[in-house]
Amino acid sequence: MRLFGRQFPLPASRPWRIALGASLVGGGVLGFLPILGFWMLPLGLFVLSVDSPWVRRGRRRSEIRFARWRNARKARRADAAKGPGADGETG
Repeated sequence: MRLFGRQFPLPASRPWRIALGASLVGGGVLGFLPILGFWMLPLGLFVLSVDSPWVRRGRRRSEIRFARWRNARKARRADAAKGPGADGETG
């Protein structure tokens, strides 16, 4: 599994991956308790996306949405860096 440019090993067995993902989702649901956290919920869904087409579809949609948002944000920053009047317009 690759996340934020880093490689993380997952169990080779499909049942173990499903058990790991389900336990992370379960721990994320109980995130209000000490030690468990809400960070476990997206991580569990990410692990489950390896084997579940429904979760994979949602992950891919989220990745596309995030990439579009990031590209739009970069474009806005580039336009703002040019400053007013950079495109030939006056004030």
